[in-house]
Amino acid sequence: LAEHAMFEEVAWLLLYGELPKQHELDEFLARLQSQRGLPAQLKAVLAQLPESAHPMDVLRTACSALGCLEPEHTAADQQRVTERLLAIFPSALAYWHHFARSGNRIDTESPEPTMAGHFLHLLHGVQPSVEHRLALDASFTLYAEHEFNASTFAARVTASTLSDMYSAITSGIGTLRGPLHGGANEQAMELIDRFTDPDQAEQGVLGALARKEKIMGFGHRVYRTRDPRSDVIKELSRRLAQASGDMRLFDVSERIEQVLRREKKLFPNLDFYAASAYRFLGIPTPLFTPLFVFARTAGWAAHVFEQRADNRLIRPTADYIGPPPRAFRPIAQRS
Repeated sequence: LAEHAMFEEVAWLLLYGELPKQHELDEFLARLQSQRGLPAQLKAVLAQLPESAHPMDVLRTACSALGCLEPEHTAADQQRVTERLLAIFPSALAYWHHFARSGNRIDTESPEPTMAGHFLHLLHGVQPSVEHRLALDASFTLYAEHEFNASTFAARVTASTLSDMYSAITSGIGTLRGPLHGGANEQAMELIDRFTDPDQAEQGVLGALARKEKIMGFGHRVYRTRDPRSDVIKELSRRLAQASGDMRLFDVSERIEQVLRREKKLFPNLDFYAASAYRFLGIPTPLFTPLFVFARTAGWAAHVFEQRADNRLIRPTADYIGPPPRAFRPIAQRS
């Protein structure tokens, strides 16, 4: 899918069960493009958020605010709300990013038909190259869905209480914010940025391993030998590096991969090479995880649809491991 379909085709597949026909895709793209605008009240909320705010907090807040402005009245509204969130998240993030940094209130409309092209256009203020648009688009497909990960489970738990779509997506965003889930691509980039060449990277990673530091972007709770998504994003990163004429970031990344595989038999997951790919696209590191949200919203929503279709309240049992039962003692007798 990442190699042959645009992200919007994959989003349609997740939400409606089949890849779209041409007329369905055209209508879907048109609907999303028509819903990119921000309500004045949401712009006012975003303008109040400081530059120091984490961009994931910005998206979480934007989702909650939109839920107040355009509520989901019944489950019949779920498709409308989902499409609105898919359309508006890139606009909301770009609007806040520019306003917080420079006070510039950007126009959140663009002629770009795809989410990837639209976000790059708003971020950089110019039409993106085809290569850059396709690379970001493919990364969205890779991030769109991955069964019962932590954020998807959180979204389904929220949906199982019969809460609204905005609450379920907000739960997903809050869970994805954590560095053990979505934030790994940012920490991977921070690691890569420490080194100026592959040899320095090898020594640095060996030192980190000796100090028993955790290296983000490696290993996976589901995959045991390799993450197939990593193969795709690594090749995208390689092509972007070659097109830029500067292979340093890619070469450093590849050496880190080699060291982790040799020393710990660890393999890179999707987040590791996504970091350098996004850097080549000119995307600031703090915005990496919000890109995950843009894509995963389709997956979260599909899970909410499924949960609602045959709902049971998700309420795990717990094994008590605290102190044994004790008799109540009046406060005067407690020493």
